[in-house]
Amino acid sequence: MKRLTLFLLLCAPSAWCQANSGELHVTVTGPSGRGMQTTVSLLSEANQYRSNLETNLDGELVVQWLPYGIYRLTVEQPGFAPVAQDLTIQSRLPLHQLIRLKLPTVKQTVTVKAANTLIDPEEPGSVVQLGASFIQHRVGSIPGRSLQDLVNSQPGWLYEGNAVLHPRGSEYQTQFVIDGIPLTDNRSPSFGPEIEADDVQSMSIYTAGFAAEYGRKMGGVVELNTAQNWQAGLHGDVILAGGSFDTASGFAKGQYAWGRNALGGSASGSRTDRYLNPVVPQNYSNTGTLADFSGRCDRDFSPADRFSVSVRHELSRFDLPNEQVQEAAGQRQTADNFETMGSASYQHTFSARTLADYRGMVRDNANNFNSSAQSTPVEVFQHNRFREGYFKATVTTEGRRNEWKFGVESDNIFLHEDFSYVITDPTQFDQGTSLAFAFAGQRPDLEQSAFVQDLARLQTWTFSAGLRWDHYQLLLNKQAVEPRFSISRYFPSAGLVAHFSYDRVFQTPSFENILLSSSTEVASLDPAAFLRLPVRPSVGDYYEGGLSKAFHRQIKLDANYFRRFADNYADDDQIDNTTISFPIAFRKAIVYGAEGKVEVPDWRRFSGFVSYSWEVGNAWNPVTGGLFLGDDATQAEEQLTGHFPDSQDQRNTVRGRGRYQIRPRFWAAGGAQYDTGLPFEFDGSPSTVLAEYGRQVLDRINFARGRIDPSFQVSASAGAEVYRSERIDVQFQADGENLTSVLDVIDFGGLFSGNAIGPSRSYMLRLRTTF
Repeated sequence: MKRLTLFLLLCAPSAWCQANSGELHVTVTGPSGRGMQTTVSLLSEANQYRSNLETNLDGELVVQWLPYGIYRLTVEQPGFAPVAQDLTIQSRLPLHQLIRLKLPTVKQTVTVKAANTLIDPEEPGSVVQLGASFIQHRVGSIPGRSLQDLVNSQPGWLYEGNAVLHPRGSEYQTQFVIDGIPLTDNRSPSFGPEIEADDVQSMSIYTAGFAAEYGRKMGGVVELNTAQNWQAGLHGDVILAGGSFDTASGFAKGQYAWGRNALGGSASGSRTDRYLNPVVPQNYSNTGTLADFSGRCDRDFSPADRFSVSVRHELSRFDLPNEQVQEAAGQRQTADNFETMGSASYQHTFSARTLADYRGMVRDNANNFNSSAQSTPVEVFQHNRFREGYFKATVTTEGRRNEWKFGVESDNIFLHEDFSYVITDPTQFDQGTSLAFAFAGQRPDLEQSAFVQDLARLQTWTFSAGLRWDHYQLLLNKQAVEPRFSISRYFPSAGLVAHFSYDRVFQTPSFENILLSSSTEVASLDPAAFLRLPVRPSVGDYYEGGLSKAFHRQIKLDANYFRRFADNYADDDQIDNTTISFPIAFRKAIVYGAEGKVEVPDWRRFSGFVSYSWEVGNAWNPVTGGLFLGDDATQAEEQLTGHFPDSQDQRNTVRGRGRYQIRPRFWAAGGAQYDTGLPFEFDGSPSTVLAEYGRQVLDRINFARGRIDPSFQVSASAGAEVYRSERIDVQFQADGENLTSVLDVIDFGGLFSGNAIGPSRSYMLRLRTTF
């Protein structure tokens, strides 16, 4: 169920790191060798990174969480000659850079060009980097999905109902890695805690070329960095937003740093009358309220020892949208979630070439689902909770051309499920279906892993190879060994990087309601037609080939072709239009496609991107895991051969957004999205759709094609810097979305999915104060 912002994990400024990020130590001195306090600028167009940071009185600066790549470092200090240097971050171990300023001999200027940083010649695979500016100037979002909207804007990703992300045809196989901690449960608004985009400093998005460090949920990996670089004194943000659907939100975060210490915290709250995707255009009963509180303490005990501890508490309460019949009956279904989490980390540097990192996290999560007596056709109740304990230890060591990383991790989740229902309209169910049912169960989900990976560079070649071992024990006891391999070649004369990757993956089933769906007690639900099979982990082979190229020192092209083969292909089954679902699996699936993205980071006041995705996905019968009742059970037992489009088989998707800086303090932006629609299955006829969902919905689905009709949406934004001083910056932004006012039917009675309708024409206003 919906939980709120598990985010920040409140990490130490280096102890919680991204897998492919490093650290830069800069010392700036004058001609005499004495340290100088000055401003250091860093730029990497490939990573969308741009930052101006102050050295301390001794001229020292530590810049952390830098994604691998080439950076341009500049120092312009009055009275001295400007300095501009290119440097490469390619290791978890710190890079030390000494800048000695000189007195000018002639008048000198520095022009920083993006050509040297537009692509990373040493990146072994494809990765999408989103920086702070892109995140801050994003189009406004409904509470609960700001981060999901950012991920969904990138090629290879698409939504089903309620902002459930699907990377390259994968169902519930997205992993968020927040400051180094992997979270493998469903993070969509109706299932998991919100990850607030305003907490995020940068993002790295992977759909191939996965490091062996990552496992268990491997459809896509989203690395998030939430921590800020330490700057002495008090710094932070306050954001107020509001707009359509009576949406209002507030967010504040701050950090105070002194010496080797930092204290930080954040708080947020929001509400809306359009929290989930409604099932009919009328948007019945769809309010949501969220809140989040956090605190952290960081300390560097020495240059070689860093420690952090943090706590966070979050909550959310929301209604479930009604269909027309349910609204007429007076149904009200509500859900809530409460989560409390604590984390700690410690990092020790043994030498200039070796460091160790230890991290742990404990969280309690409880979610509830309740139905009123007027609910139809069924009253559903759920009270689930789990406690998770996670630990990870890694050692990184660097050779002349290689970087080796060794690690072990343990994730123990103790599940408790309590589910019941009462049928209020038996005519809507198969004859013989039990009119009431209750289940309670508990069981631990125990998972362990170990891995080794190597990153090697040889002239214009870069190699990444890894081996991972996973052990999974819940309903089944399974283990697997997964080799991973990536290779790239840089062609300097063409400004091009070509790459290829292979990933063997072992994906554990979603644990939402898995005890219920596997229990022997569910046989009483429909004794005449019943099928229950254990859900086994999915194993697969992923292949990708592609290239990145810079044009005219201003334009970047990324293009990839991929194929995925999966056995025991993971999917989910949903109870009516509720948020309650459980895992199922099919014999196999094959997903293949191509993606392209053209990006202009900054050219004559213009920046933007346009992307295209083509994807074809099919799943093969028979079912190999899950719970099926009534007609679904009969169909599952009879359909032993053949294949069908998977529920994420959206053939064509185009997205784009451009921004123009009209004046130094004013900008305008516009965007568009086109998709060809998802497949659907519906047992009824068009007349049934007309009667239950109305003409608007019927006009957006095509029974002959078995697909939802294409959708084209336009957005527009404008922003202004309304106030700026040495200490405070205030910016205002206005967004208009779905200006074409299309009825965006995302899902319609889809393959094991309910209905979902996207927002109508809407607006959002946001005021950000940075200090």
